[in-house]
Amino acid sequence: MSRAMDAPQQPEDQTMAAIGYLNRQPDGSYKGVIKTLSIRRSVMLLPNGDKDAGNQPDYRLFTDDRERVELGAAWTRVGQTSGTEYVSLSLAAPEFGPRKLYANLGRAAGQDDPDTYAIIWNPAD
Repeated sequence: MSRAMDAPQQPEDQTMAAIGYLNRQPDGSYKGVIKTLSIRRSVMLLPNGDKDAGNQPDYRLFTDDRERVELGAAWTRVGQTSGTEYVSLSLAAPEFGPRKLYANLGRAAGQDDPDTYAIIWNPAD
């Protein structure tokens, strides 16, 4: 039997995919990894200390290595129905193709640690 046959089945209507995980740090930053079929990079989401206007990002996303390549930005949002804060990300890199990739930080499935988040990608049409 193949490994694919052994994998747990997921509902067909599930459109969310975790493309990585981040852990909130005591200083308000996040550190973790982005994992896709072609990308595996340690990343850090750092508070934007240079923010001086409401439309500027609250965070900037970088690779967590010597090159420190910027991959995107993030904004703190408030859910319309829940009223709870969440972080919305916008990612751009040649590896993602010509379009931006949009994701949110959400509670990581199966995690008891309140500081562990999944990067949940919502594919655009």
